[in-house]
Amino acid sequence: MNNTPVADADKINELLARYGVKFGIYKNGTFKEQLFPFDAIPRIISASDYAQMEKGLIQRVDALNLFLQDIYSDGKIVKDGIIPEDFIYISKGFLAPCMGVMPPRNIYSHISGIDLVQAKDNTWYILEDNLRIPSGASYPLIARELCRMTSPSVFENNHIVDNRNYASLLRNMMDYVNCGGINVILTPGRYNAAYFEHSYLAEKTGAVLVQNTDLFVEDNILYMKDYQGGKTRVGAVYRRISDEYLDPLTFLPESLIGVPHIMDAYRAGNTAIINAPGNGVADDKGIYYFVPKMIRYYLNEEPILKNAPTYLPFYEEDQKYVLEHLQDLVIKDVSEAGGYGVVFGRDMTKEELETWKKLIKEQSRRFIAQEVIDFIDLDIMDEGKCVKRKADLRAFVLSGETTQVWASGLTRFSRKADSFVVNSSQGGGFKDTWVLSQE
Repeated sequence: MNNTPVADADKINELLARYGVKFGIYKNGTFKEQLFPFDAIPRIISASDYAQMEKGLIQRVDALNLFLQDIYSDGKIVKDGIIPEDFIYISKGFLAPCMGVMPPRNIYSHISGIDLVQAKDNTWYILEDNLRIPSGASYPLIARELCRMTSPSVFENNHIVDNRNYASLLRNMMDYVNCGGINVILTPGRYNAAYFEHSYLAEKTGAVLVQNTDLFVEDNILYMKDYQGGKTRVGAVYRRISDEYLDPLTFLPESLIGVPHIMDAYRAGNTAIINAPGNGVADDKGIYYFVPKMIRYYLNEEPILKNAPTYLPFYEEDQKYVLEHLQDLVIKDVSEAGGYGVVFGRDMTKEELETWKKLIKEQSRRFIAQEVIDFIDLDIMDEGKCVKRKADLRAFVLSGETTQVWASGLTRFSRKADSFVVNSSQGGGFKDTWVLSQE
């Protein structure tokens, strides 16, 4: 099954292109759209493997939500010496205007995108936590839909968990935190990289797709303008706009895509913002190092899923190890995303290694170092041949009345032999993720 395409990939990619399933990137100041190539050989996760993964993901996201509640209120984890202040209050993701603001239902990360890889001994490792605006759920959702249309017998004859419930999970979560009014998905517009996803999820959930010009705040209540010149109250905003552009009166005044005073409506408890502003402090790559400690601190449990072995040059002992073994490690800039700011020591010249050592010494808070996990290769079809490529998995965890893991996910793979970088912005492709309903 693993190396058998479930559909004609060329046909699926043709349909994806026809339906506008693309992502946009800016290169040299020019916006370009490109197809996110689909591979028809599914990633298959057994029922028992998924059950363990599900428990670990719920545990992790619950701890991260407790951490965000703590940091924007009492900061006990800092006072108790579990995490140094340097990794909180000088983080680019920490937003002082969010101090003391408790979101509806006390939920900060409503949609968490947790990136994992599976080592060759079958152990799953967490690579990153994405708690700001994690994207990508729409791709496996529509790909499965198209595969069902073109190859229905495959899904009739195999015990695969149906992944079509993502929209209902999302809608139920939005309804749970809604403060009275309609649900909207706030997009920066047509030229955003993930615009397809914004419109697709709006259609699937019944939320209204809006831009900033459709919204306004009056007496600390958020409204949407209607076509008759009236107004409709908005109770929950699934925003697909970065924190700094969300409200020009609170964050960047030059923002042209934000909604003035939306933060006032949020502070007053009159609307929910999904995900909550300020979440970036919890998915700073420096904070990643401390998540196992968070789980022990807040939940009094041992972590079910492992972090990749990680070193913080901020600590003298770790810095010494990193400088001595730099050629064997991967270095990550804590503020970068999308596969950027990642360098492998093995690819550096002697001169480059010395330059990086100097930089790490001078800016120890800026970087983390990790052991290179030789994660598994998955079969993909490349020009009619079955070849092996590195792949990760983005799991989606939704936090509403309960914390739930979507039994699917986005499997991304590298299209280059021996490359460990799988991001779409770096030329990767994607495939469907099958969770089996029985062994």
